[in-house]
This record gives sequence, C-alpha cells and structure tokens, in this order.
Amino acid sequence: MSGCVSTDEQPYLIPVAQKIMLDVRYFCPEGIAEGEKCTQPVTDLPLPLAQLIRDTGIGGVILFAENLQSTEQIVRLNDQLQQQAKVAGHGPLFIAIDQEGGRVMRLPAGVGTAFAGNMALGASESTHGNALAKASANVIGEELRALGFNVNFAPTLDVNVNPDNPVINVRSYGEDPKLVARLGLAQSQGFEQAGVLSALKHFPGHGDTSVDSHIGLPRVEHDRQRIENIDLLPFRYAIEQGNPAMIMTAHIQYPALEPRTFVNKDGISTELPATLSRAILTDLLRDEMGFKGLIVTDALDMAGISQFFSPVEATIQTFAAGADIALMPYTIRTPQDIRDFKQFLQAVADAYTDKRLSADELTASLARISTAKSALRFNANPIDAQVANANQILNRQQSRLLEQNIADAAITMNLNKGVLPLSPALKSLDLLMPDQQKCEAMQAAMARTRPGLEVRCASIANKEKQPTPPAAFADALIVADVFPAQTLAELGGMDDLENWRQRASKADQWQSIQQWMQRAKTAGKPVVLINLRTPYQTERFNGLVDAVLTSYDYRIRDPHIPEANPSYLALAKVLFGEIQAHGTSPVSWQRTQE
Repeated sequence: MSGCVSTDEQPYLIPVAQKIMLDVRYFCPEGIAEGEKCTQPVTDLPLPLAQLIRDTGIGGVILFAENLQSTEQIVRLNDQLQQQAKVAGHGPLFIAIDQEGGRVMRLPAGVGTAFAGNMALGASESTHGNALAKASANVIGEELRALGFNVNFAPTLDVNVNPDNPVINVRSYGEDPKLVARLGLAQSQGFEQAGVLSALKHFPGHGDTSVDSHIGLPRVEHDRQRIENIDLLPFRYAIEQGNPAMIMTAHIQYPALEPRTFVNKDGISTELPATLSRAILTDLLRDEMGFKGLIVTDALDMAGISQFFSPVEATIQTFAAGADIALMPYTIRTPQDIRDFKQFLQAVADAYTDKRLSADELTASLARISTAKSALRFNANPIDAQVANANQILNRQQSRLLEQNIADAAITMNLNKGVLPLSPALKSLDLLMPDQQKCEAMQAAMARTRPGLEVRCASIANKEKQPTPPAAFADALIVADVFPAQTLAELGGMDDLENWRQRASKADQWQSIQQWMQRAKTAGKPVVLINLRTPYQTERFNGLVDAVLTSYDYRIRDPHIPEANPSYLALAKVLFGEIQAHGTSPVSWQRTQE
C-alpha cells in the first residue's frame, strides 16, 4: 500500500485522513535501532513526511517547541507543509500550536510576545474588564497567522477550583466560572478576529482534578448541578455568545455525565473518559448545548487514553463518540512508522466500510471541517515576503508595551502590614529564590528599578545544597515561591535542567523558606513573600511574613534584561513604589494573620 488514494473499493481513506492531525515533532529518516528513541527535531520538512502529506491527505499537523527556532525558520516550515497539501490537490492543512500565553507557549524566546497568562488576566479583570484579554489574544493571533499557523489550541476554559491541580492552575483565569466565561470568550474572539481558529479546552472541564491527564486518567466526582454551574458554564456561554471554531475534549472521567464503563486493554473495567463518550460529545455538547463547530480531541497519545486503548481503538471510539478531529492518534518518527500509519488509516476506514462507524456522521463531520477550512487560504506570497511580513508583525513596540501593562496590572497585594513599598532608606536586600535563573532575573529588575541597592540572592533548587540563612541579614528579606511545583518541562537554568535529579522537593524548599523567614523575623527584618504562580500556599507562612505579592507568572526569557521578563520588572516596581498593585486575586486563599 504505497499511497492512500480513495477509490471505489476504498472510499473512506482520504475522508478519514482529513479527520487526523499528526505531530511532526521528531523524525529520523534513516530509522532508529531497536530500543532507541528518535530525538531529531523536524525544523525543515523531510521528504518522507512531505510524501506522507501528499499521499494521505491528512487534515493537519501540530507543531511543538522542538520544531520552532526562529521567525524565518518557522515561516519556511509552515510554508513547506502547506505546499505539500497544495501540490497534491488537498485543501489547506490545519497547522496548530499551543500558544496560550503564560506557562504554555511553544514559540521560542524572542519570537513573538510572551504574555503573562490567563490567571494574570483574571487578576486584572476587576480594573480592566476583558480589554487586556482580548487585546493579548489579538496580538497572539496576528503573530501566529504571520508565522503560518491557522489554529491555536487556546483558550483554556477550565475553572480552577482545586488548589492542587497540577496541570491547569495558572492556565485558568480563576475559580469564578462567570469570570472564566467572560475572559475565555474575549480571547476566543481575539484569536479569531486575527484570522486564527481558536479551540476552547478542555471540555467538559479540567479545573477540579489532581491528576495530570498526560500521565493518568483523572476523575471528577461533581454532581450534575455542580457540573452545570461550574464546569460547563464557560463553554455554554461561549457557544451561545461567540460560536467558537473548535472545542477540545478532556481525557477525564465524569461519572455524572457518562456512567458507562469499558474494559481496557489490561482487562480492567472503568468509566469512559469524555473524549470517548458519545453521551458527552454528541448528546451533551452537540445536541443539548448546540455546538456547531469542530470537536477536536486532546492528544490521543496522552496516558489518559493511550494506556487503555490501541491507536486504532481510540480513534474509532472517539469518532463514534462524535469527535471531528483526532489529534495525535499515531506517532510517526521513522519511515517504518509512515508505512504503519497507512495501515492505521485503513483500519479506521474499515470501521466505516463495515458500519461500525456511521457514514452519514462522517459526511456531516467532513462538512464541518470543510466549513472551518473555507476561511483558510494558501499563502501565495513569495517566501521572502512572508518572512519580511512576519518580522514586522512580531517586533511591534506596542505589543511589548501591552505585555508589560498586563504584567503590571496583574500584581496582587494579598497582604501588607505597612512594609510596602520598601523604604527608600533601604541599603541592602536578601533574596531567596526557587532557582538561580530567577535570582538573576529578580536582581536585574531591582537594579533597573533601584540602582545602587545591594541585592544578595540564594537559590533553593538543589536538595544537596540548601542555603543556610546568613549570619547577618540585609535590611529586608524577600522570598519567592512557585506552587504548584514546576514540572520538569517548565524548568530552565543552570541548576534546573542540568541537575534536575538533584532538585529539592517542595517540602524541602518550604523547610528552607520557613527557616530563613524565622531567622529574619528574629533579627527584626521585614519579610516579603512573592507567589510567582498561585497564592494558595500563602497561609503556610502565617505569622512569618509582613507582606505578600502574587504575580501569577514566573517565566524568564533572558534573566539579564529586565524588559525581557515583564512580571519580574512589575514586581520590582511594586516593591519600590514605582507603581501600585491593582490586581485582585481570582482564586481564594486564606488571608495571612498573626
């Protein structure tokens, strides 16, 4: 089977391929030895993948950070992808990316505008309404379109009501479903007005989970009324008010919505996750809630699905449930994988031939895909003109100003016992930071805001090298914390990626933080806590802190350039009184008291 051209005998091959979006993160043209992994990033389209696009007519691809190096390289790669679909007579590809803002961004540092993220927007809503949310989405959308992307898997409409949520937290606008609804709709409209299709996620809601669906299968025990009032409300609002292009499913069990069980490939019976549930995708989302756009799955290679189903089984099941697009159902890393993928397509097509899947529903799904793609066009401009246009759009000064404005507006003062802003008479500061890179970023921001101030910094990243409090403290102690803890994929810096196995646990870090705070308090020094992610852990330090700030953002592009790290610069400006903290916490926390 060298190609996948549909014929009278095999009428479903191309239609099925149109419902598939693959990742092309890595590819090894020469193959790999048994037991090895392919880790060669695709930054220039290799011939076997080009032939795959021409032969099969797949509907789209998703690119990850490994694929993306510079503005010119990204534009050229996306153009190469689209040209393969064009020369084969297929319609434009969906070319997607996860560019939410905040902690989930795939574009490399220095390419595009790096906004603080959803919870920062939630903190600014009380003073700015939805204006900053819509403006930031519009900028992201314009930049993505200039680079050749036409789908952004954003915004996140999950309502973060679980402080221990490991995968959502600051990706959510907050815990108020109406706030999430307003800001989510604004961002969806901002993306689409810029010419990029948005995908609201993760339906029916990932906000009250303590398991990451990348590594397991979360379960939400809400009753139907709570689901309606919290989880579904933002999606229902967006559907009624905005007609979004796509909604992405969640690999999550919702027994109140789908009590049916399945027997997984290990012979264990468990409830169907939403991605595979017809009751959730068709009966609820499509029929009851009236969604007319495309239903796209979350990545089917995530453990929430892949540990229970084979690729063919998962794809057939999600199509039966009502999904229009299967995202990353099959991993392609070698030429042999391409040959196997064509067999995968045949196996899914056979499910339509033998009527396990409905041909009428396939026709309706393809019509929705065609409608979504009708607004997409192949870029007829020469590649050099495309690159020049992208460079112009991605380097606009007004986008950088908006980036800093959002960071400034988000800073929330959770507590102040009269120590902020810090006294102009202050001569020195001690910093205790989560890692060395954050030390450098905070020091650079302070040097810009208060030149001449002596700032010492210690990192609590390494479990074998926890710093001891100084014998003599500076004039004040500032401690920064990240909660929930950073995942490995988020870490960066000298003592992070290189020595991640030696990274201190959250318990070890908190022990060091409390030790430093206690010593500083005993010495009569003011203590300020900075929450770089969420404020949920603030009460842990009751009685030890004099002020608490939350930024909802800890990312660093260049630790030595203050303007490259807007949230750190915003924190420094608040600490030294250059601006006031106007943010309002969009999640509940117990106010620190003596």
